[in-house]
Amino acid sequence: MNRFLSRSRALVAVGLSCAALAMPAHAAVKAVEVDRIVAVVNNEVITALQLRERVAQATRQLQRQGGQLPPVEVLERQLLERLIVERAQLQLARDTSLRVDDGMLERAIARIAANNKLSSTELRAALERDGVSWSRFRDEIRTEIVLTRLREREVDNKVVVTDAEVENFLTNNPDAFSGIEFQLAHILLRAPEGASPEQIARLRERAEKVMARLRSGEDFARVAAETSDASDGISGGNIGWRERDRLPALYADAARDLKPGELSPVLRSASGLHIVKLVDKRGGAAAGPQQLEQTRARHILIKTSEVLSDTEAEARLLALRERVVNGADFGELAKANSADLSAAKGGDLGWVNPGDTVPEFERAMNALKPGDISAPVRSPFGWHLIQVTERRVQDVTEERKLNAARAILRERKAEAAYEDWLRQLRDSTYVDYRLERE
Repeated sequence: MNRFLSRSRALVAVGLSCAALAMPAHAAVKAVEVDRIVAVVNNEVITALQLRERVAQATRQLQRQGGQLPPVEVLERQLLERLIVERAQLQLARDTSLRVDDGMLERAIARIAANNKLSSTELRAALERDGVSWSRFRDEIRTEIVLTRLREREVDNKVVVTDAEVENFLTNNPDAFSGIEFQLAHILLRAPEGASPEQIARLRERAEKVMARLRSGEDFARVAAETSDASDGISGGNIGWRERDRLPALYADAARDLKPGELSPVLRSASGLHIVKLVDKRGGAAAGPQQLEQTRARHILIKTSEVLSDTEAEARLLALRERVVNGADFGELAKANSADLSAAKGGDLGWVNPGDTVPEFERAMNALKPGDISAPVRSPFGWHLIQVTERRVQDVTEERKLNAARAILRERKAEAAYEDWLRQLRDSTYVDYRLERE
């Protein structure tokens, strides 16, 4: 389970963004308004009302951020393309039986509420006070979870980073983890899968026209909103503050040679053509030696399902705990009962650093003394029985560098693979545009 690295943080962020963007009830299009089809995606339609809802959401978001609004026809075109790609992903998820059940949805909403120091009831009341429909909010959270799980299955879980790649990264980046952060904005002009030389030439002509607008002094955010094919184009292409090591390699190399306010030349990648602007730069103090208390732990995981309820999973772990207390070997029980990959190792998770596990697991683990066994613990992954075997204080500076390098490479590979996968999915999807038709 990769040490139960928490995906709940990502879901929390997704939930808050959905709450911010959800359509207020008072802004809904009147029922008497005539609807029409603006696109057909495989065998499903996107309607004008659905597109107008997205335009209204994006407009409110841009206004809150103080960004410049692109012309409405540009906004419509950009958001329609985003709706098409989203619909294609949801169709693939449905066709391959990827579902989000009500239990998973409720747990995600509970985490969103907890992150805002609210109960689920209080979260619902707060949303409804702001005119946000609870059912619409739930639908959007469900959609975001489906898209996240689809990406994990189709892309993230297939990314492999070798030890040789980690060593090569550290050798060729001696200034890695310097603490320097860059704030970048970008424009992506996406190339179709297997683009011909003629298509690339036309794309480069388009990029040169974009560069001419930027060099003439036009606002980067406005040009990005009107021209970028990236999902963040509408919000100005700003990707926020990131350490250089956390940037895509293409952008990291470009940022190294830029001063705040400067533009990169047109850059080429497998995804298409890019233009990068260095907005600002800060930091530079590298982290010193790190001494951390590590915990050696093992566990037994029981996952809930349609045929195994929370009550049954907890009862099963209570029975296993009783057997361990009465002398049974924890490791043997883990091998026979745990639903985690660590089962083959008797449930052993190795040495765990603070923050490596989800909060529920870490709190229970930290409360144990070596040799102690927890009561059943609920986490987003299921129910756990935890035993702490050892604790130590360790200099983890080099280990952290290796882990950070691996995480950086994995993130870069995953982002590139995801963009490539999305492009292939989009190119293989039948789309009939009807936005411009009478």
